[in-house]
This record gives sequence, C-alpha cells and structure tokens, in this order.
Amino acid sequence: MGSTAVSTQQAFFNLQKFTPLSYASSCRSIRSKRKCVIPIKCCSPSPAAEVATTAKENRRELLKNGDDKLEICRVLNGMWQTSGGWGRIDRNDAVEAMLNYADAGLSTFDMADHYGPAEDLYGIFINRVRRERPPELLETVRGLTKWVPPPVKMTRSFVSESIDVSRRRMDVAALDMLQFHWWDYSNPGYLDALKHLTDLKGEGKIKTIALTNFDTERLRIILENGIPVVSNQVQHSIVDMRPQQKMAELCQLTGVKLITYGTVMGGLLSEKFLDTNLTIPFAGPALNTPSLQKYKRMVDAWGGWSLFQELLRTLKTVANKHGVSIPTVAVRFILDQPAVAGSMIGVRLGLSQHIKDANAVFSLVLDEEDISNILQVTNKGRDLQKVIGDCGDEYRRA
Repeated sequence: MGSTAVSTQQAFFNLQKFTPLSYASSCRSIRSKRKCVIPIKCCSPSPAAEVATTAKENRRELLKNGDDKLEICRVLNGMWQTSGGWGRIDRNDAVEAMLNYADAGLSTFDMADHYGPAEDLYGIFINRVRRERPPELLETVRGLTKWVPPPVKMTRSFVSESIDVSRRRMDVAALDMLQFHWWDYSNPGYLDALKHLTDLKGEGKIKTIALTNFDTERLRIILENGIPVVSNQVQHSIVDMRPQQKMAELCQLTGVKLITYGTVMGGLLSEKFLDTNLTIPFAGPALNTPSLQKYKRMVDAWGGWSLFQELLRTLKTVANKHGVSIPTVAVRFILDQPAVAGSMIGVRLGLSQHIKDANAVFSLVLDEEDISNILQVTNKGRDLQKVIGDCGDEYRRA
C-alpha cells in the first residue's frame, strides 16, 4: 500500500512460505453467460453489431448508496505504477498516455495520496481534458483516489486538511471518490475518520466514499454505523478468489460493489510468463517490479509455479478460442463474479500501453466450457481464505 506504513507492507512481502494446507473446495457462485447464435434476418442487426452494442452497454457501472452515485468504467487504469519501481515516468509522456486511454473510452483512473506523483499527473491531465476535449468526454472521466492516514487521532481538522491536499493536487472541487484505508483494526479511529469524511461529502468536497482493503467484518460495522460506502477495493484474481467467499455475499445484501486490483497479478497472468521456469536463474523473465514480486508470493501461497503454468496454458487455450489475450480472459473472468463493479489494470504511463487488450474485455463472453476448464485448474489450488485470511488481511500480518 503506502509510504505511511511501509513496514507493514514489507512484512507481508517478506513472509516465509505460508503453511501448506490441503485444498478445501468452497461453493463459488459464478455468473456465466451462454453464447447465443442468433439467426441473421434482413431487418435484424448483425452478430458483430450486437456484440458491439453489448460491449458498449457493459462498459460502465453505477456505484450507488442512497443518493450517492458514481458511474465508472468497468476496466480501471491503476496508477500504482507511478510510485516508482516500474521505470522512470516522464510527466509529459504520462499525461499524453492518460489522454490516449480516455480517448479510447478507458476514462476511470485509480490513484492514491502516496502513489508518487499520481494525483499531480491527474490534475494536469484533467486540465488538458477541460481545454482540449469535448464536454462529453469530460463528463465520463473519473478520478478515484485513496487516503491512507497514519495512526493518529482522527480529528475533523486533520481529516479535512488531508482531503484538501488531494483536491488541490488533482485540481478538482470535489473528489469523485475517496477510498479510505486503515491499517490497525484495534484502533477504532477509522470510524471517526469515516464520519468526518461523510461530513465532508455533505459539504460537497467528496462525491462518494469507499474503502480499500477492508475485511467483511469491518465493512459490516462501518455500514451499521451509517457510513454511505459505495465500494470496497480488494485484491481479486483467478488465483485469489477470497472476495467471493464472504465479502461478495455481504456486498450483494447491502448493494456495496467491489473494485478489484491484482486482477492480472502484476502481469504474471500473461503470455510473457507462459512456459517459463523460474527455478532456473536467468532462464525466464525477470520479476523486476514490486507488483511481479508481490504476486509471485501469492502464486507460491496458492499452489506454486507448476500449477500456475497449468493455469496459464488453460487460459491461453481460452484466449486463442476467442482471439484475445490471457490478461483479457483474466479480467473478464473476475468482472463476471458477483458484486464486482470494475477491475483494475496497472498502467505504466508513457512506457507501455494495453488499450487494445483492455477494450477487448468488454466484448468477450466466456461460455460454460471456458469457465469449467478454468475452474478445473483453480480448484487444485489452496484455499487462500484459510492460508491468508479475509480481504486485506495480507496487509495486517506482522
């Protein structure tokens, strides 16, 4: 997560191998869609047109709690990669890349107060949009940020001043979404902070309040205290299905949505790592970014590199069948899970881009055979709920 608690995050990164546990299968409800073959009639749209229409309809999602509403793109541009460790970011190139993503319909950006210059880049970008793009595009652009405070007393002035910093950096009167994170549940100050954030929302400084890396128990407590949370951002991938065991059920009961990160596991879920052997030094691609190193540890906890290769081969077969890439299949699979509103793909702004793969997600429909084949592999892995704990617990282990 962030610089305010690097030692906590580093503790997770440096964990020894988790204690192996035999896999216990759990009931996972999965929304699957059958492919329908529609006869072409003289006055009916072509299948290609119907796919395009479906893709357009599935592109955005409305997050809602009471009168609070925010529509986002279902594939979000994650900006953790601006915080260092992924290569030097040039400001002008980064902003130009953000414009390219927005122009392609990928207009929701996720950042945090501690993601290096992310909020500042957004401020420059949104001003470019205001000056250089039609109002219709500006209306679709969303900037979601996070606040990760130190464990100090959550006074009204401290919370307000912290939020004002993000508003200035992002150059917006009101934050589209403020996603709140808290490191230590034994300190009940998170409720004080959230109540102050709710007041700031009432003053027009925040449009929607959300959480990041909160577990199911704390989400329930927060909702019971009347905090109008619209979403919870959690780690969720084909390998890490923990959010579907407890969190999704509560979300479906309350209307809270999930925004997922780690969905392509920092790039591990891609053709680049297919048929590689990381046990041989320098034989495969380097795990040379913080995200690759983080999610490699998740692979080890889940079932190891050999099982992961089996998963990649299965995903490649599915991808070839639909004419898409492995990351596209990985994101579509998670977007089809209950309560998931959107999934994040990290962007290395100005260094590489994934616009084509990201947009392919919207027209991809996984059929029952695809889902069955994927589950045959994932069911061989360990139950990460038992290995790690509930959503966000990986950040709170000492």
